[in-house]
Amino acid sequence: MGEVPISWYLTLSAILFVLGVAGFVFRRSIITVFMSIELMLNAVNLSFIAFSYQHQQVNGNLFAFFVMVVAAAEAAVGLAIILTVFKNRQTLNIDEISSMKD
Repeated sequence: MGEVPISWYLTLSAILFVLGVAGFVFRRSIITVFMSIELMLNAVNLSFIAFSYQHQQVNGNLFAFFVMVVAAAEAAVGLAIILTVFKNRQTLNIDEISSMKD
């Protein structure tokens, strides 16, 4: 059995990233948009790890680790914002949340 070609990993990463962009652009729920952003971050991590393995360097693993740290912080802050918006507006539909005032 041979190695899996790097092009397969990059193709999977591109598909995941495009699905994340599509979810971000076409969905109207804050939760779905939030999950789409996380999917895009994970697609980038997959690319970092694939290139790191291909070039036998640890740089890609370090970048992926920092992206995961940023994603964890974004998840904590994002979920707090989502809960506050739902508490104040009783909806998670982006179209119904037109401004931050009121």
